[in-house]
Amino acid sequence: MAGVSGPHASAFSAAEMEFLAEDEMIEIVPNMRMEPLNFISGDFGPFRPQIPTEVPLWLAVSLRKRGKCTIRTPEWMSVEKLTQVLEAERDSEKFQPLPFHYVEISRLLFDHAREDIPDVYMVRSLIEDIKDVRFHKIGTGLEIISKERTYALRLKNLSAMEANIVRPFVTKALETFHKLSSSEMIQETDHISNRQPQATNRGPRRQLKDR
Repeated sequence: MAGVSGPHASAFSAAEMEFLAEDEMIEIVPNMRMEPLNFISGDFGPFRPQIPTEVPLWLAVSLRKRGKCTIRTPEWMSVEKLTQVLEAERDSEKFQPLPFHYVEISRLLFDHAREDIPDVYMVRSLIEDIKDVRFHKIGTGLEIISKERTYALRLKNLSAMEANIVRPFVTKALETFHKLSSSEMIQETDHISNRQPQATNRGPRRQLKDR
């Protein structure tokens, strides 16, 4: 994967972000009967017609493609909830709580289960508006970082995609500020240590008489 840990970590690709999001749990309504499925990541099922059950998003999408289930839209993706989030985002400088992978989850559902999403066009529009407002906040924050010396930064409630975009810039900026600070401290220390004490000129010395 492109994303690695460390101060010089690069951003993940969109495909990698979706891959990570596919482990999020989501509720499906099966239309078939099937015994539990056993995977390395866990056991899921049993599946009974019209009885909701939770499975990872990747499994939900796979079953949905085969016509084996419908996917229940997460509560946070309702028009009412998204409208509330959008209004709060516009009225506050803070980021509103949303699922960490809200962008990737919504994109996967739009691509593979749009028929299962009530008011899908309104939901898509609201999510796009929320993304735009949050990106504006991020841009404003980055402008502050570029103008002021900052040694730490706390951005609460950022989503995976937003953090992925911000991380390379913020990491590099904070690293640069740290180096500048360390360099200035070293120069100041050297300047102090190189200063030689100067002898005070008190005029000609007087010869002492022998006793």
